[in-house]
Amino acid sequence: MNRLGNQTSPYLLQHRDNPVDWWPWGAEALAEARRQGKPILLSVGYAACHWCHVMAHESFEDAATAVVMNELFINIKVDREERPDVDQIYMQALHMLGEQGGWPLTMFLTSDGEPFWGGTYFPPTARFGRPSFTTVLKEVARLVRDEPGRIAHNRNALLSGLRARIAADPDASLGGEWLTRVGATLGRAFDSTHGGLHGAPKFPNPMLLESLWRHASREGDLESEALFHLTLEQMARGGIHDHLGGGFARYSVDDRWLVPHFEKMLYDNAQLLPLFALAAARTGQPIFVNAAEGIVDWLDREMRMPGGAFAASLDADSEGEEGKAYVWTEAEIDTVLGDDAELFKTAYGVTEEGNWEGRTILNRQGAFEPDAEQNAKLTDLRGKLLDHRNRRPQPARDDKVLADWNALVIIGLVRAALLLDRPEWLETARQTYRFIAESMVKDGMLGHSWRDGNLLVPGFATDYAAMMLAALTLYEAMGEDGYLDDARRWHMALTDHYADESGLLFLVADGAEDLVVRPQPTLDEATPNANGLYAEALVRLAAIAPTGSIEETLSIIAGRAKAAPLNHASILNALDLHLNGMAIVVAGSERRALLEIARSVPYPNRTVADLDNGRDLPAGHPATARIAQAGQGAAFICRGQTCSLPIRDPAEFTRALQPSARGMVRP
Repeated sequence: MNRLGNQTSPYLLQHRDNPVDWWPWGAEALAEARRQGKPILLSVGYAACHWCHVMAHESFEDAATAVVMNELFINIKVDREERPDVDQIYMQALHMLGEQGGWPLTMFLTSDGEPFWGGTYFPPTARFGRPSFTTVLKEVARLVRDEPGRIAHNRNALLSGLRARIAADPDASLGGEWLTRVGATLGRAFDSTHGGLHGAPKFPNPMLLESLWRHASREGDLESEALFHLTLEQMARGGIHDHLGGGFARYSVDDRWLVPHFEKMLYDNAQLLPLFALAAARTGQPIFVNAAEGIVDWLDREMRMPGGAFAASLDADSEGEEGKAYVWTEAEIDTVLGDDAELFKTAYGVTEEGNWEGRTILNRQGAFEPDAEQNAKLTDLRGKLLDHRNRRPQPARDDKVLADWNALVIIGLVRAALLLDRPEWLETARQTYRFIAESMVKDGMLGHSWRDGNLLVPGFATDYAAMMLAALTLYEAMGEDGYLDDARRWHMALTDHYADESGLLFLVADGAEDLVVRPQPTLDEATPNANGLYAEALVRLAAIAPTGSIEETLSIIAGRAKAAPLNHASILNALDLHLNGMAIVVAGSERRALLEIARSVPYPNRTVADLDNGRDLPAGHPATARIAQAGQGAAFICRGQTCSLPIRDPAEFTRALQPSARGMVRP
């Protein structure tokens, strides 16, 4: 056993019996590298990563390879989900070297942690023009020993790039016309046949999908609306969708959503849930309702942890093979379903030859559309197959609890619950929030990762910003002031310990050690970046309980999106909410019917403030001057600094919020 045996990360624990003398990231590992004068080999991955497992089996479990690694390097293993700060720094360095990036991330550092070269997966033997991993190790060590000038040149160039900061100046040009142009560009980037962005692989890209929805709603763009629905429908029909167990895999390797990369991530499903609810609320189509319900079923059945939080991911592999738990042969379907097999095979594309390595990935991409009686039968058959599948060896679960990812689940559950009238999903969200707020806070500081009672603190800006937004989302749905108080508390922590003088957030808190730079992300990855989450939370807090102007901070954050807007979709979405959203204030003792109507408005375009008896709006809120007119119950619709007269009649309120003929609310 190496030094990973006492770690909490399931990914690090997977490597505790490697012959490699692994260190976890930290001051001790860096000090040892300096003491021995050795370069560092940094390997970054995560528990559900297929190619991380491949490289582990081929190289890290191989005694001969380990001898070379141990002789030439101080070897550090990092879970990217547990230490996103380390991952972001060195992935950015890899991109600066002209590499595409991905995991496993393999970087070579000086003994001070400064990057000078790297790559991703390296094979154990030379093939396809790529050198073997041991050849790479020996050549890098030779360069460090014999050509220090080349190493210094790379190191200096990479450090200069990593430390460069774009001037944070407000940009007043980022208004409605700019959003319209970006939305039109986004529409052209989508595949009109299969949905999603053109080409393969295809990722869900939830933030871009929300941007597309917003553009369609804002501009009355029927083509963009159709692309939004097409993308979700094709995903729901494809093999990326788990048709038996619910939920979605991380991405598809092809351009039509058929063949998934089988790992299932909490964050993808958290973000897709409210989008399917949006589509279901707009169209009423069962395919969208079923996809949303399937995500929640999967969360409850396979990801829920004691206490109410959710695990991070399910592995792509089982029994050493990618996707083995999920695929079927025709003979297996015949055996399990008997006389009913033909109906199922027709509906889900099951054939003797299969559609992936001789087996079938279940999908609904064929032309067959079952009638109501057949659909009822298929529901029963899916249950039988799921029971059978559950008796197979299952993919490993990474059971650490991440604050930011769980906050995304809370947000998704609440928004979908309001759109689809699922009050039980609200209760699930409350339980999850309670776990994070109670079990993942230590000495007033929010942590990032929890497992088996062990909490890693302090958290990252993404944790605070996501929890700030989760608290506001729960407040909008339930009107409980405790959530609003929490949102203010998370906000204060961000401004005190994570923000620079302009208001932009660093990923790590002030005083962070063992990092060569302090990352300040604005680009979205598979999850929204810290500043994008923060921007939306700021807009919602300002609409509910303003404490001062957010204009300059929001303009600075949005300014970072201007050069590459489609890589900053979470920031675009916050800007759209600020410019075009409505703030709905409901007050008075007889307000329940009005509240239900307000909360049924799709979440991208509104905030809701529920003023129970005795509670007042802050002095800076545009509705403050009118609240005295609420009487026993009234609603006020505010846009910018202007609010409507009190609306007391539910039917009149509904008409005031009347959607366009397309059924999408336009402020």
